[in-house]
Amino acid sequence: MLQDSVGQRADVIVLGAGIVGVSAAYAAQQRGLSVILLDRREPGSETSYGNSGVLSSGSILPLNKPALWRMLPKYLTNTHPALRWDPAWAARNAGWVARFLANAIPSQTRPRADALHGLSVATLKLHREWIVKAGVEARIRETGWLKVWRSDGTAAAKAEQAFLAGYGIGSELFDRQGISSLEPNILPIYTTALLHSDTASVDSPGAVVKAYAQMFAGAGGQIRQSDITAIVPESDGWRVVLADGALTARHVVVALGPWSADLLRPLGYSVPMGFERGYHQHFRPTLPRSLLRPIHDLEGGFVLTPMEQGIRLTTGVELTDRDAPSSFAQLDAALPLARGVLEFGEPVGEPWRGARPTLPDGLPMIGPAPRHPGLFLALGHQHIGFTTGPATGVAIAAMIAGAPPPFDASAFSPGRYLS
Repeated sequence: MLQDSVGQRADVIVLGAGIVGVSAAYAAQQRGLSVILLDRREPGSETSYGNSGVLSSGSILPLNKPALWRMLPKYLTNTHPALRWDPAWAARNAGWVARFLANAIPSQTRPRADALHGLSVATLKLHREWIVKAGVEARIRETGWLKVWRSDGTAAAKAEQAFLAGYGIGSELFDRQGISSLEPNILPIYTTALLHSDTASVDSPGAVVKAYAQMFAGAGGQIRQSDITAIVPESDGWRVVLADGALTARHVVVALGPWSADLLRPLGYSVPMGFERGYHQHFRPTLPRSLLRPIHDLEGGFVLTPMEQGIRLTTGVELTDRDAPSSFAQLDAALPLARGVLEFGEPVGEPWRGARPTLPDGLPMIGPAPRHPGLFLALGHQHIGFTTGPATGVAIAAMIAGAPPPFDASAFSPGRYLS
C-alpha cells in the first residue's frame, strides 16, 4: 500500500487517512479520478481508531443543545465524569467557548439536527455497502446501542425517543427487567434504557478504516506515508510539500481532523477548532460474560464496547489543548463504575488518547474553501466522524466533480466560518 512519496501528479490528493479522508479518496477514485491518499501514519491510526465503533442513526443532536445549560453548574465544578476542562485553556479560548454556548439555544437546535440527520441517513447505507465490499462484514453488529440511566431516566428517555421518532429513527424503551433481557451479563444497576435499534457497531473501527483503504488501493488508488509540511497554490492546482519532496494535484482535500487548522493557517484561514480529547483502555473480557452491543452510561460518563481487542472503556470529554500532557483522571474515575456494571479482567495494552475536532456549532466543514479554487475541506466531525465519514467523502467527491452531493450540505459550508 505504501509507495515512494516524491514527484507525482494526480487529479486529487487527500490529506488525512482517517475515516473521512479514506472515504473521500475512495469516493473520488470511484468517479474516475486519479487519487493519492496521504498521511504521516497508516490509515485508521489516529482519531478514527479510538472511538466506540458506533454507526449511529440517532446522533443528530449536537452536544451544545439547550439541555447543556441544565448541566452547566455540574460541569463547572470540573469533577463530572462526562466533562473535564482546563481553566487555562478556557481562558485562552474564551471566544470559542462563548460561541459554542451561544449555539445551545432552541432556535439553533432543529436546523442543526436536520442537517446531521441528512448526513447520517446518507452515510449508514454507505457503511453497510462498503463494509461488505471491503470483505469485513463479519466486523459489523446489527444490535443497536444502548443508552442507560442509573437514576430514573424515564422522562429523558421518552423525550429522546419522541425526538428521534420525528425523524423516523427507531428506538425502544426498557426498564430494569428489559435491560437484563437485552444484556444478561451486566449487573442490574440501570433503571431505564433507550435502545437505538437502527444503529450498528463494529468490533474494530481502526480495522474497518484500514479495510476501506485497502479497497481504495485495490481499485487503483495510491496511499503514501509522509509528514505534510505545507500546501501551496499554483497556477494549475496545488503543490503538497512533504518532508521528503512534493506532490502536485488539481484538487486537494484537507481531512486531517484536529491537525487541519495548522495546515490551513498559512493560507489565511483561521479555523475555530476546539479539541474534545478522549481516552480509552481495553480490558480482557471474562468470557462468556461479555456485552452484545455498546453501552453508554450517561451518569457515569463512559461507554463500554465489546471490541476485537477486549472490552473498550471510553471516557467522556476533556477540553484542553490538543497536545497537552495526558491526564487519566476520567479513566481512573470511570473504571470502578464500569467494573460495577460488567465483570472484566486486566488491562490489555496501554491507554489511548485522541482529540476530536469540534467547531462552535457542532457541525463539520464539508465543502470548498472560500478563496482557493481546488481546495476542499472535510473536518470538524466531533463525536460522529466514524459514523459520518463515508457520506462526507461522497459529498466532497461530488463537489470536486461539479455534481450535487447526495444530501443537503449547505449547513456544513466552510464559508460559515471562513472568508
